[in-house]
Amino acid sequence: MPSLKSLVDAWYQGSPWLVALKPLASLFRRQSEKRRLAYQSGAKAIWSAPVPVVIVGNITVGGVGKTPLVAALVRLARDAGFKPGIVSRGYGGKASHYPFLVAADSEASQVGDEPLMLARRCGCPVVVDASRVEAVKHLLKKSDCDLVISDDGLQHYALGRDMEIAVLDGVRGLGNGFFLPAGPLREGPERLDEVDWIIVNGGQLRLEQDSQLMQLKPSQLVNLSTGQIKDIDELADQKVHAMAGIGNPERFFITLEKLGYRLQRHAFADHHAFVSGDLPANDGKAIIMTEKDAVKCAHISDERCWYLSVEAELDNEFKTVFQRQLKDLSGLKKLENRSADA
Repeated sequence: MPSLKSLVDAWYQGSPWLVALKPLASLFRRQSEKRRLAYQSGAKAIWSAPVPVVIVGNITVGGVGKTPLVAALVRLARDAGFKPGIVSRGYGGKASHYPFLVAADSEASQVGDEPLMLARRCGCPVVVDASRVEAVKHLLKKSDCDLVISDDGLQHYALGRDMEIAVLDGVRGLGNGFFLPAGPLREGPERLDEVDWIIVNGGQLRLEQDSQLMQLKPSQLVNLSTGQIKDIDELADQKVHAMAGIGNPERFFITLEKLGYRLQRHAFADHHAFVSGDLPANDGKAIIMTEKDAVKCAHISDERCWYLSVEAELDNEFKTVFQRQLKDLSGLKKLENRSADA
């Protein structure tokens, strides 16, 4: 069996041997559509929260930039007067119990890399649970949040949602267009017709639907061991080790090259659990990694290790309309809650 990384590479390189997996892909598609229909028809229950719920997800497997977008949406929500909280599956973590409230000093092995990164960066409540419904209930019980943003969860239909945002990789798109396991699709491209916003992360992807462009802009370098901060160009034109265990490592490597770094690449599978042996031998070169990987490497890092902090840049029109929509949704929720109490 191919490794997860080699399988993902095959999806986006059009490897011909994947055709052999198409019967399994057809089965996955039928089961996916059957499951969604069960919620749409009322055969399976949908729970609606008393506050607005915004889902940030994708129709493909793998990293597309959801987590930086969630962080940006949290900032926008705060600027609009909301007290947002985040729910996530907590992929890769094994907590002592669920639902679990993430703390800034939690371990990535306990709560997952992305929730820990969001808890530290956003400073808002973050709850992990495979059941998004239970995660939201716990979040509302343990905090005074008046808005929930779900990092992933587009296909978790048991949780009612007031807004859906689908994120696409503007370079890799939908890969070979096949469903799992022959390709990266969790749902068909027609699902994009139903979401409220489509955000394209970089690239030149052309869609039939209206979409908004997002760019991940590097902001600074942060040392894992000392906390020292450097401008992104201070190590430019130097030979460095670039290390990434994300959905699309090549995107990170290209970003560094555009900044002027000369790289020795070290790519790992998404959510890789780093150990000390994964660090390159000490040859005097700096090691630069993503912020998501950094939360898993603090225990093995030394002064060579830096992470590149990036910010999601969004169109000003999107920001304005998104904030107005949040206020409208909040007003509707309050009306619904009063009607239910009457």
